[in-house]
Amino acid sequence: MWDRHGVVERMLKDVPIPRMARVLQKLPSDTLDDIPAEIKRQITRQEIAGQIRPGMSIAVTAGSRGIANNAMITRETVRVLKSLGGRPFVIPAMGSHGGASAEGQQALLASLGITEDSVGAPVRATMEVVQVGSLADGRPVYVDRYAAEADGIVAVGRVKPHTCYRGPFESGLFKMLAIGLGKHQGATACHLEGFEKMAENVQLFARVVRDSTNILFALAILENARDETCRIVAVETGRIEEQEPGLLEEARRLMAKIHIDDIDVMIVDQIGKNHSGDGMDPNVTGSFSTPQASGGPAVRSYVVLDLSEETHGNSLGVGMAHFTTQRLFEKADLDAVYANAITAKVVVGARMPMVLRNDSLAIRAAIYISPRTEYSGVRVVRIANSAHVDQILVSESLLDEVRGNSNLRILSGPEPLAFDEGGNLPPFLSIHDEHPKGPEPGPT
Repeated sequence: MWDRHGVVERMLKDVPIPRMARVLQKLPSDTLDDIPAEIKRQITRQEIAGQIRPGMSIAVTAGSRGIANNAMITRETVRVLKSLGGRPFVIPAMGSHGGASAEGQQALLASLGITEDSVGAPVRATMEVVQVGSLADGRPVYVDRYAAEADGIVAVGRVKPHTCYRGPFESGLFKMLAIGLGKHQGATACHLEGFEKMAENVQLFARVVRDSTNILFALAILENARDETCRIVAVETGRIEEQEPGLLEEARRLMAKIHIDDIDVMIVDQIGKNHSGDGMDPNVTGSFSTPQASGGPAVRSYVVLDLSEETHGNSLGVGMAHFTTQRLFEKADLDAVYANAITAKVVVGARMPMVLRNDSLAIRAAIYISPRTEYSGVRVVRIANSAHVDQILVSESLLDEVRGNSNLRILSGPEPLAFDEGGNLPPFLSIHDEHPKGPEPGPT
């Protein structure tokens, strides 16, 4: 029973929640209009297409992230490979995700829309690996058995800043080779020295995979600040190490941000692996779980209200919050969370913060512990999730700051938050929110 004596509710019931205004943020929004045509153009370039021999079996990687147009990109890659005479199949390339089981990884791909029917190729999942080489210090390097047995491998991956470390190769192609293809054993080996050495290890492990297997080419995906596909580029195997750092810097310029630097309380409606490997992307929210990465706004306390359906109970990231809700706690699949966190050797995000009965109490608790002497001055920002921040809600105390920021425009409000009888809020924005067609942010 939650708060069985009503003590917490009595403490918090009179804490005022400020009125909130809806605000539009100016964010990079260029998109790639014709994804199938661009994939065909990239793969049929002679230096790429020349790697494909008629009849060769080709393993195409598919990761666990909520990549925009993921199923379409996989399907079109398969289609072009077939047109060149290849026999492609898809493999889950996600390290220990999906509960570190073949069934879990195949189910995770299915939840992202990647099935044999949707992509036009078999989906072959296994946790068995083959050792393809070793580092100079003797550490083994592994690759998915189906990939190792194929005539060639196509590494498909989104390039973006990592949530736990900094280096020339963060989330992207080399990480797909080093960790994604390595399954649970490979991910464990690469994480063995923790994130203090991750930038170095990703490069070392990926080089061995590149040099010891037949990587035909890599397909890099870049997204804009709204997590929409804005660029796809096929990279020759021998040029991945040269080109990926530049793609990473481009991705860093494109990524979302919150144009308010000083926040007392950040309310996050949903976290989930489809939004970020960390549940909520600390590059956006500032909620970093390691000292090897930093950035984003300065936030004093986080309130996480719920999990996305797509995360299948994986609540990794809630540990970075100070308060959460009973409904999130009851949805959490700790088997999925713990395998992921222990493999990564970063367990703080798997912890459970203070659990309150509903949204209202969780938000009031965060406001209560704010250092502001007057509740009216509390600086509150609410987001749907870390992947969709083109619209945010801000407290009344922030409106003068918003009016003075050319990257922000007030759309409506301020209005009170509308709690239901159970003390919970309706979703602020849907996962695939509609973007307003009105004027871009600017001076109001």
